[in-house]
Amino acid sequence: MKIATFNINGIKARVETVTAWLKDSAPDVAVLQEIKSQDDAFPREMFEDLGYTVETHGQKSFNGVAILSKLPLEDVTRGLPGDDSDEQARWIEATVMGETPVRVCGLYLPNGNPAPGEKFDYKLAWMERLKARAEWLLADEAPAVMCGDYNIIPQDEDAARPDAWREDALARPEARSAFRQVLNLGFTEAFRVRNAAPGQYSFWDYQRGAYDRNDGIRIDHHLLTPQAADLLQDCWIEAELRGRDKPSDHVPVWIELDA
Repeated sequence: MKIATFNINGIKARVETVTAWLKDSAPDVAVLQEIKSQDDAFPREMFEDLGYTVETHGQKSFNGVAILSKLPLEDVTRGLPGDDSDEQARWIEATVMGETPVRVCGLYLPNGNPAPGEKFDYKLAWMERLKARAEWLLADEAPAVMCGDYNIIPQDEDAARPDAWREDALARPEARSAFRQVLNLGFTEAFRVRNAAPGQYSFWDYQRGAYDRNDGIRIDHHLLTPQAADLLQDCWIEAELRGRDKPSDHVPVWIELDA
């Protein structure tokens, strides 16, 4: 089972890019962030024609997450538990019914800038809810993956210029600590298990030729429960997609599971 997480930065602006990617790369499961579309406006028919079941959790103009799967989906839920007043569309879950069922949780974690401030407080509170959901997934003792745009630079080697990000919400100590607290529950961060070298990124700003200079950061992650980690075959970043026409500022990050 090949699962790719991809912040597409707007389905309206990038529908042709995403469609071409699905045709060329053919993930079994594509977990999308920043669809920036309400559910009824998402062009699901285009993806259904490619053989994907489409489940979305969207809102107008901002945020929004989706799961596209060539395998059957069961028990689809929307919204991160823990705050009924939170109207931001940042979390979707479904069980992918492969040879081994895998619970896939797609997330778009808040950016948190400017920090400190209300947006950073919201980010940290959201991460507390994420930790609680992570504990529930672990207690279930089944293969589960939490993947998406975490808006977290875990360590200095995950940025080309780490000093430039010291006070940014993506790399502040409080955010990194919250991320480690989730990992320390017993999750595996798939990319670093398979790739130890620095200089590998999943996001490059549109400005100042960042991609051409590889001035990037790694903020898109797959976190695996022990049962999912046992199935892990590989993890890689599809960096070359950033050099194509009308790219997102993110690129897909993949895992392959023996499932």
